[in-house]
Order: sequence, then structure tokens, then C-alpha cells
Amino acid sequence: MSRWIKNNLPRLSSISQITHSHSNPSASPSTIMEVEVKLRLPDSTAHQKLSDVLSPYHTKTHLQQNLFFDTASLSLATTHLAALRLRFYDLDSQAILSLKAKPVISAGISRIEEEEESLDPSLARACAAEPWRFSTIEKSRILKRVNEEFGVDLMELVSLGGFRNVRAVHKWNGLKLELDETQFDFGVNYEIECESDDPDEAKLMLEELLNQNGISFSYSQVSKFAIFRSGKLPEFK
Repeated sequence: MSRWIKNNLPRLSSISQITHSHSNPSASPSTIMEVEVKLRLPDSTAHQKLSDVLSPYHTKTHLQQNLFFDTASLSLATTHLAALRLRFYDLDSQAILSLKAKPVISAGISRIEEEEESLDPSLARACAAEPWRFSTIEKSRILKRVNEEFGVDLMELVSLGGFRNVRAVHKWNGLKLELDETQFDFGVNYEIECESDDPDEAKLMLEELLNQNGISFSYSQVSKFAIFRSGKLPEFK
């Protein structure tokens, strides 16, 4: 993407800047169950059409870079069905460390355990470049869990790489809709997501919106991380 600026590793003045958060940066971290509706769009034409339909409700667009970390043997992913992710927002204006585990997705509704913490972006970039630096971060509940609960030596973490995502956020009929254009090395995936306490109702509303506007869609069957690990886009059904 031409709007992305290549980032250089900044010089660190501190290695201990971390803020626990989920939606509130000052809150103590806790594992929550993230429940989302995930509907996949077939191509850029459908994505643009939905973007046009939702344009009156657009609030902001985020440029995201997602990087994943595991041991060389993929012990987090294979043994614990977990993913350790660094997400950078809008040219490093924000960085979020997250741990997701035990994903289940069925009929377009995804449920996954999630925990998040904010990191100073310069510290996060240093960890991205040299993953052993995760071991020097103090007071991170996520990294403590990775080490103690999952039995992963933080010094053994390596970068798996990742993908970029353009996320357009809309407030529509009481729902927060996130329209994604996810750029993998092997192709582009289009999806609309909606986190909701009533996912069945949210899914019905989204389906009606898409059907009324003649936009094809299918239920997402796997997560973006699973697509990344597979190395290919899933067949559109």
C-alpha cells in the first residue's frame, strides 16, 4: 500500500513502558470472550460497493500492521491454539500486544478468548525486530501468562511475519461495523466484522443490509491468523 511508510527501528530510552488495557487503557487486563460476526466478501468490487453504502456512517479508518510471534516449533499455535500478536496502528501512533486463544467460528460467528495490553510503540518496534526483547518487559500479564501458563521461554520467541489491514469503522443502526481489506503476501481478503453482545441479531441485520444492496457474501470460516498460517486465501463459498 502506497500510504504505508517504511518504519525504522527507533532508539529506546526505556524498555519498561507498558499499559494494561482492553477498551480502557487504565484498566487491569483480563481475559474476555470476544464475540464477533464475520462475513466475507468475494472481491474488491463487493468491498467498494459496501463501502459506498456505509459511507454516510463512516467514523474513521485505521491502517494496521499485524505481526505474530511463537517459538520455532509453533508451540503456542499448535499446543495451545493461541496467537501472540503485536498490532501497530496508523504509522506507529499506537501499539497493542494481544493474546488470543481457543478460537471457535461457526456460521459466521467467531468466539475467542482475548487479552490486550498497550505498549509504547518504540518498545514494540524493538520487540518486533528482536523478539528476545519481550523477555525484558516487566509487569506484562500477557507475557507472564505465555511463560508460566503456556510454558514458553520468552527468549525463544521468533517472528512469524504478518499482514497489513485497512480497517474502515462505521457506526450503523447501533452497531460498530469494521470493513476490512486485509493484504497478505499471497492475496487480499475482504471482510466485514461486528463485535456484539447479541451476535445472532447483528448477523441478521448485516445479512439484510447486504442482501438489500445486492452484495454477495459468505460466512467466514477461519480467522485472519489461520489464513496467514495456511499461506493461501480460502475458497469463497
